[in-house]
Amino acid sequence: MLLFYQVADRLKAVRAFSLLPEAQALASANKRIGNILKKSDGLATSYSKTHMLEHAEKSLADALDSVKSIADSFFENGEYTESLCQFAKLREPVDEFFDKVMVNADDPIIRENRLGLLATLHQEMNRIADLSKLAA
Repeated sequence: MLLFYQVADRLKAVRAFSLLPEAQALASANKRIGNILKKSDGLATSYSKTHMLEHAEKSLADALDSVKSIADSFFENGEYTESLCQFAKLREPVDEFFDKVMVNADDPIIRENRLGLLATLHQEMNRIADLSKLAA
């Protein structure tokens, strides 16, 4: 839950993030993820590496797991800028994922797993603010 006194710190975090070279690409990816998730049934909320076939999806999952633990620690301490800026590390794995992975795979287990990965990424990236609003 967003508390009033957190607004200024969250805005500061978004400003700092928006100045990063990775910001535009990640904001666009975040918007794309949001659109993909809107079209899905919304049931996928988690993922399992055992259901991953492509190197690019495994790389994104590994990078997300690594970044998430650091970002969570910063977030819990109210260090929103540091938390949000951790996600800049995901630019390459996110780009690779969208270049090489078909989210809507024919196999429903693979598709749901990929949607779960994207849902987790979307939730984590938007924890401080809706980053899709930064997309040009």
